[in-house]
Amino acid sequence: MVIGAFRPLLKRRTQLPISRIRNQRDGRVHRRYLARRLEILRAAGREFRTRGFAETGMRDIAEAAALSPANLYNYFRGKHEILFFCQDNSLDRLLAALEKARRLRTGAASRLRTVIVSHVRCLLDEVEGSAAHLLTSALPPREQHYLVTKRDRYEEGLRSLISAGVRSGEFVSADPALAARAILGALNWSVQWFRPDGPQTAAEIGEGLANYLVQGLLAKQDARMRPKPDDETHQVIRNQIRQVPKKRASAG
Repeated sequence: MVIGAFRPLLKRRTQLPISRIRNQRDGRVHRRYLARRLEILRAAGREFRTRGFAETGMRDIAEAAALSPANLYNYFRGKHEILFFCQDNSLDRLLAALEKARRLRTGAASRLRTVIVSHVRCLLDEVEGSAAHLLTSALPPREQHYLVTKRDRYEEGLRSLISAGVRSGEFVSADPALAARAILGALNWSVQWFRPDGPQTAAEIGEGLANYLVQGLLAKQDARMRPKPDDETHQVIRNQIRQVPKKRASAG
């Protein structure tokens, strides 16, 4: 009777490891699937920049990703889906960097510098980031609306950082919307002139743009020479630079 009472429990215990093994296996398969999608995304981004979106076919992307065209369709249904994933992934990175900057216990200038450096890194050191900002109108209206809504959230967050600096007196009195658009315009245009074999890394370009763009907002004249991030923000930027591959860039 005692053995019979414990038999269901013993059965459950023998089944539990099998369930865990299955979950672990499924988790590994899912991670490999996502990693392969990112590899395809980067290969597609390179092709979009080199050939242009309209001229790039799924066969070109498959060849760049070292896949057969049939296998490529196991990951993406078409190049528009790849582009959507490309843009959506880039915006997620930008929003995550914005949220990280918001949590820094620093002044508005330091938080804004962190956002600018992160933005440039996403554009110039992540292939999908550059492709996302080169190709803004190649998607169907529904997908465009979704991405524009997410992009507006990012711009609104940037405006909030600037507004906080104006309220604290760290920044000059300025229209946050105009200032945010001026900053985004300067950052996004870097995709057009970026050269991987130039004399500066993307991180160095990010630092330089941050210096120019932030100092234009600073209220104190003596701080205009060269704004320096405080220790916490500087550590964030140093950590980002360590993770950046040594790509080169120039403004020419």
